[in-house]
Amino acid sequence: MDILVSMKQVPDTQKVKIDPERGTLIRKGVPAIANPFDESALEVALDLKERLGGTVTVITMGIPDAECLLRDALTLGADRAVLLTDRDFAGADTLATSYALSMAIRALGGFDLLLFGKQAIDGDTAQVGPETACHLGMPVITFVSSIVSAGNGGVVVERMIEGGLEVMRSDFPVLLTIVKAPRRLRIPTLDGIIASLNVPVRRMGASDIGAQASLCGLKGSPTRVKKVFTPAVHSKIRFFEGSAEEKARGFAELLREKGIAR
Repeated sequence: MDILVSMKQVPDTQKVKIDPERGTLIRKGVPAIANPFDESALEVALDLKERLGGTVTVITMGIPDAECLLRDALTLGADRAVLLTDRDFAGADTLATSYALSMAIRALGGFDLLLFGKQAIDGDTAQVGPETACHLGMPVITFVSSIVSAGNGGVVVERMIEGGLEVMRSDFPVLLTIVKAPRRLRIPTLDGIIASLNVPVRRMGASDIGAQASLCGLKGSPTRVKKVFTPAVHSKIRFFEGSAEEKARGFAELLREKGIAR
């Protein structure tokens, strides 16, 4: 089974601050990390490779420094790594990103299973995986929580739905978006680190994948973010003191003040 895992390098959202005047994220000095949902996708892929054989290719789109993300994946057992990096990709929204990824996947060719994290923590759109599948004309199953079985030309999965789980089957090729792997991403071994040193990271630009420049990056992005801001907190907390009866009376009076009760 040949598996492709799409990963993204994102800013550590717990350390990101917002410029109050420009309404933009302040990324300078903020460490970059692997998107946690993509790490789950990678762990699922590596587990399938161990159990069923095959190859794992990891791809990311970003600046040249994003190569470190791919290097980490290689130390864990990925077989190939591809970095999509080009000025034409800059400023891409989810539509332009998924277009570039789909063109690269076509250029690389021959994958049975495509794994994406369910969403990236910096945008939380959950759009790139399904949009990539749409560009490729293949089925997609979202919010996958576990892979029940894989092989014999298809895969059976459990996906999260409101109030429970849904079991679905699809033939290959298929794209899955992963919610969470059964276990945390493994740590590299010494043998894995040594082996990864001999694996090159393949760099590809827009011309290498046959992408139209007008559909990439900012040119191919219909989405515009006008402003990012932290919403003002207007709610106030009111505590009621005294006995249970006194607290109840105070709460009832508050409901009457708000017009909620009479």
